[in-house]
Amino acid sequence: MSIATIRPAKISRVLPESIAAEVGFEVGDAIISINGTKPRDLIDYQYLCADEILALEVVDAHGQNHEVELEKDYDDDLGLEFETALFDGLIQCNNHCPFCFIDQQPPGKRESLYFKDDDYRLSFLYGSYLTLTNLPPAEWRRIEQMRLSPLYVSVHATEPEVRVQLLKNPRAAQILEQFAWFQERRLQLHAQVVVCPGINDGVHLERTLRDLAKFHTGEIPTILSAAVVPVGLTRFRPEVDQLVPVSRAKARETIAQVQQLQTEFQEQLGSTFAWLADEWFLIAQTELPAAPHYEDYPQLGNGVGSIRQFISEFQAIAADILPDRLPQPRRWTWVVGNAVEHTFQPLVGQLNQVEGLAVQLCPLNSDYWGQEITVTGLLTGQDLVAGLQGRDLGDGLLLPTVMLKHGETCFLDDMTVAEVAAALKTTIYPVTGIEELLEQAIAPDVAQGAIALEA
Repeated sequence: MSIATIRPAKISRVLPESIAAEVGFEVGDAIISINGTKPRDLIDYQYLCADEILALEVVDAHGQNHEVELEKDYDDDLGLEFETALFDGLIQCNNHCPFCFIDQQPPGKRESLYFKDDDYRLSFLYGSYLTLTNLPPAEWRRIEQMRLSPLYVSVHATEPEVRVQLLKNPRAAQILEQFAWFQERRLQLHAQVVVCPGINDGVHLERTLRDLAKFHTGEIPTILSAAVVPVGLTRFRPEVDQLVPVSRAKARETIAQVQQLQTEFQEQLGSTFAWLADEWFLIAQTELPAAPHYEDYPQLGNGVGSIRQFISEFQAIAADILPDRLPQPRRWTWVVGNAVEHTFQPLVGQLNQVEGLAVQLCPLNSDYWGQEITVTGLLTGQDLVAGLQGRDLGDGLLLPTVMLKHGETCFLDDMTVAEVAAALKTTIYPVTGIEELLEQAIAPDVAQGAIALEA
């Protein structure tokens, strides 16, 4: 990456009572260099700021340059947050995976929905998955030199011809050699396999998981865990490779296959190692494994055990928060994706044990995406309007913010919460997390937390 392409790191937040706040940094300022080096990303920034004496070149919101010198304790954080973690742009993905969700979206939506990255820095910082097919030699050297571990790798198949077929990239065939590279350097990975029926399932899936398990050995295992995820398809997907969604029968077949391997891995490796995403059990309409099955939840970000964890936390928090009765009756509609309809019923029952509290669960599928079974995070504003129009929604709608753009009130289809509230003639209460959901359900003032009022 050329130094000329590195942009100043623009500050989005200055933490109160931090070093940066004392120095006088403001939102809109941007860091050009630290001790003479231009940071290309958040990794560089954190590394450079570990020094005790810093000489910062800063440009303020008005375009004026400043030299800032400060002394601090080693590893003290400055207290700055930035608009983006990458100051030199994304490493673009040059694969053409037919199941890539970026390519399964309709045209004409906000630009951020179409970013297709394959960037190891986002993998290291945030746990996003990359394929290792887009890394030039300099980036491999940086991973080694800075010990960037663990990374998260989309594998899909270890057989070279199958992986090339899926990624549409001849470099995809090198995956086992790349694992050996990480093994030699004692760097670690988490892996994921997106199962596409008829392509990398069955014997191919078994081969992949057994190959991955070979790297889960020694004092420092190279591959820490593997997640097995069902392919997600929308009606906007390109008509290539004849991809088909996972059926209930296929889900049950895959669960049985992987569970047999899990037993072997437990005996051989002392860990389940290969984990089934919750979606398999939701599609199969079978019970989720118990909480102890998930060990330390190594693949939580991939939806492995997230529902079981949610249920456990919900029940514990509800036991502490929920009163025996409400001073005034409250009726709520809690909207979720229909994938969790069965598993969330006991939670609704727990809520409705409170005298004066009535919560109806409204599980919806997504006509927008063309999915019969839909997770909550993929529901759009159009889905809510179509699925809830004309219903008695009580005092309002409890809306998990996982449906919304981070920090904003916009759905994936670009409808806003206010527009949906107006269409449904109701009040919507976006809730983040279990505690906020429960507190809103029992709030003495129904207007508390509302951001979209009845039109």
